[in-house]
Amino acid sequence: MTATSGEPTLTDLLHAAVTAVGGSERPGQVAMAEAVARAIEDGTHVLIQAGTGTGKSLGYLVPALAGGDRVVVATATLALQRQLVERDLPRTVKALHPLLRRTPEFATLKGRSNYLCLHRLHEGVPQEEEDGLFDPFEAIAAQPSGPSSRLGKDLLRLRDWADETETGDRDDLSPGVSDRAWAQVSVSSRECLGASKCAYGAECFAEAARERAKLAEVIVTNHALLAIDAIEGAPVLPGHEVLVIDEAHELVSRVTGVATGELSPASVNRAVRRAAKLVDEKIADQLQTASESFERLMELALPGQLTKIPEDLGYALAALRDAARAAITALGNTRDASVADEDAVRKQALASVETVQEVAERIVQGSEYDVVWFERHDRYGASLRVAPLTVAGLLREKLFTDRSVVLTSATLKLGGDFNGVGASLGLAPEGTHGEDSPPWRGLDVGSPFDYRKQGILYVAQHLSPPGREGSRADMLDELAELVEAAGGRTLGLFSSMRGAQAAAEELRGRLDLPILLQGEETLGELIRAFAEDAETCLFGTLSLWQGVDVPGSSCQLVVMDRIPFPRPDDPLTSARQKAVEEAGGNGFMAVAATHAALLMAQGAGRLVRATGDRGVVAVLDPRLAKARYGSFLRASMPDFWYTTDRNQVRRSLAAIDAAAREAAAS
Repeated sequence: MTATSGEPTLTDLLHAAVTAVGGSERPGQVAMAEAVARAIEDGTHVLIQAGTGTGKSLGYLVPALAGGDRVVVATATLALQRQLVERDLPRTVKALHPLLRRTPEFATLKGRSNYLCLHRLHEGVPQEEEDGLFDPFEAIAAQPSGPSSRLGKDLLRLRDWADETETGDRDDLSPGVSDRAWAQVSVSSRECLGASKCAYGAECFAEAARERAKLAEVIVTNHALLAIDAIEGAPVLPGHEVLVIDEAHELVSRVTGVATGELSPASVNRAVRRAAKLVDEKIADQLQTASESFERLMELALPGQLTKIPEDLGYALAALRDAARAAITALGNTRDASVADEDAVRKQALASVETVQEVAERIVQGSEYDVVWFERHDRYGASLRVAPLTVAGLLREKLFTDRSVVLTSATLKLGGDFNGVGASLGLAPEGTHGEDSPPWRGLDVGSPFDYRKQGILYVAQHLSPPGREGSRADMLDELAELVEAAGGRTLGLFSSMRGAQAAAEELRGRLDLPILLQGEETLGELIRAFAEDAETCLFGTLSLWQGVDVPGSSCQLVVMDRIPFPRPDDPLTSARQKAVEEAGGNGFMAVAATHAALLMAQGAGRLVRATGDRGVVAVLDPRLAKARYGSFLRASMPDFWYTTDRNQVRRSLAAIDAAAREAAAS
């Protein structure tokens, strides 16, 4: 931002904002703010890697607010959304008011199902007798002593909360309720009657959130809604000139998730039941017959990718598509006065049947840009899924046009450059220009931490390499020795839940230290207990690789049991690797190694969260030291001091433990 005479400079604005939140300016934050301001001014795009502690929220908020354009900020996690809306934005707006001479409004916007639906709350869920469902509020009222079940208690809390809440936002309800309870009082966008047709439209929480967003200069949303806005024909987000994507390393997986379709016998049967009450017998029978044919085939389905749709499955899906299409036409015309609150029942039926029709049609069409596979779950049975082979083209076309885009995260630079992440977003290599190549630049603003002095990266190269199955006795021995040397204080990051469970069971028998295991308590409670007691260890899988922020002496050893490559039999990963290879690239490096690098960078980032933190990241997989791709993975992690000397690392851990105990005693 170039200041004219009398106008505040970007430095002035950043200083005011940082002072307001009680922080201190850092060179990386200043460099980030300048890069964001330049991108907004030039109408270009920038990928910024900003390490933990940089203060990246202010690094993009200050120049975005200074520019005066409408800004959308999309994050991956609820924690960051809350930090922005409850802490960073209020303080920043207040601090900048005297300098900007205006007070920018800000608002949060999420998908409709995140908001309490007053129609559902007061009128009840459309009944499905075959499902054994009923109006839960009537059932609760019939119990003179009050509800005894968890569901009943949750629903009573929701009814009371509805009278108090100003937002109706599920994330503002604390403590939360089960997904099953929330489903009783929320609707998807397809199930919604629409404000003009709903008796509660004037009071609707979702509509109120949309109206606030229309008036706001800064809209905070999530990656999922951003993906829906990109994929759906009708815009969900208000028009804007600047898009900031925080936690951008998560974007591709979130967009892929939104663009994935699924058919299961349960979801198809639910659609059949909902539609059968509202259409004539012939159409209902057609839908039922198609559903039964599909279910019979799913009983025999084996997990794995379908490179070609089998003939019998193709016939079943075509029949399902055609029957669903006929039901949709009939549902659009029906008006059955015998059904109570018919509009809500019809909208719910339409939503279910439309999903079946769209997914069946998509699979039958057999696009070369889609991957189709069977999945089988022990609890839920078989399902048929379809996902895009890549979302790069979609993101290039939908994200990087008509606005400046800022993507930021602590992990965007993999293997030493931004091109890997850029390619996944549909961007050509940095510096490439062309009609289909939006101009962008990458910037690593570093970290306020001195990683080489604060942390050690230890690779146990003497261990046997991990196999696909079976226990690794030498790995468990190494793990026990490291945890003992560290005096506990260990976050164990495992590539599978089975591995975490086996390690927890083994170390509980060997060491006199508390070992917490993911799944045995809520994640929030586990992290709290881990942070409060320095000797406690916490073992778990994927969500811990990215979701733990515990500065101080409680986390001085982060252990990864193996390089977290995706499963070799994962259909989507395999298809994506094959596509890269057929185009002349290295599929393993572009897909599997990039996936692992991202997770390892995130996992290693759990160690140093403050300037006084010290510790070790230990990777118990010798391939990180010996394999050719090891250097790519190490270059993606923080620049810790690197060693393979097992005796040195034990001495270092013991010294760190002793210093922490001495500090705690003084």
